[in-house]
Amino acid sequence: MPRRPLLSGLIVAAMTLLVAGCSAPSLPFDRLAGLVTNRQLDEISGLAASHAHEDVLWAHNDSGNPARLYAISRRGRLLARYDVVGARNIDWEDIASFELDGHHYLLLADTGDNGGRRRDFVLYLFEEPAKLENGSLRPLWSLHARWPDGGARDCEAVAVDPGLRQILMISKKRVPPELFTLPLADPHGAVLEARRVGRLVGVPQASQELRRKDPGLAALFSQVTAADISPDRATLAVLTYGSVLFYRRAPNEDWADAVSHPPEAHDVPPIPQAEALTWSAGGAGLYATGEFSPAPIFYLVPQQ
Repeated sequence: MPRRPLLSGLIVAAMTLLVAGCSAPSLPFDRLAGLVTNRQLDEISGLAASHAHEDVLWAHNDSGNPARLYAISRRGRLLARYDVVGARNIDWEDIASFELDGHHYLLLADTGDNGGRRRDFVLYLFEEPAKLENGSLRPLWSLHARWPDGGARDCEAVAVDPGLRQILMISKKRVPPELFTLPLADPHGAVLEARRVGRLVGVPQASQELRRKDPGLAALFSQVTAADISPDRATLAVLTYGSVLFYRRAPNEDWADAVSHPPEAHDVPPIPQAEALTWSAGGAGLYATGEFSPAPIFYLVPQQ
């Protein structure tokens, strides 16, 4: 659109002022932490905090873009770019970072399905690069899987629990959203079947006022777009277009139990098309951004 450059310029100016002048209000709070202005990252659909490099976030674009991973600073500066060898970006929708057996890993989810036609999907596991420099990455292994009923799911939210050696996946458009699991292990070429273990309760729905004023936005409001598990494995954070949700897990519960209880819920900050969320490496808060250029990065802190 002809006015896009002007709009982007105004957003850059406004966000820059906010970043420079932001201060931390009382908990819970959200604040603008950074701004991604590099046009190589104009459709961010996944975000993960590095456990190998301090203050570094991993990001990737949505479908229709090259198969690449990007390392950025928490303020949004591009640090390094990696071409992913042996993988296609059919519809990359989320990325998770975690530590296991003394190593730092990334799990990339090619699980998107806007058209509702994909019966299977792929997850890619990488070890985090030791150095941040432009180059290439090859997956340690690829996990090919299908949905349990032979149907299709649009899934944009994937998280990893390294303690349980379990991958969590949440459907986007089903009401209520469904929770699936897969084992976190090299499948050695086997095609696995995701197991449905529960449904998320308490996902806020669009208000009657929003349904009346903007039916299109209301239809998207409760759709799940990202998820991540806190480093202490006690909280599953879930992002929708309208809300940020925190599902707490008691020591004697599994994740199916946790999502069966009403979550702590907050409105999403002003993120255009909010589709990416990650806990910080220390677990004090979360970073969130979306599919827009320039893309604001918000820092969110839940109630304690």
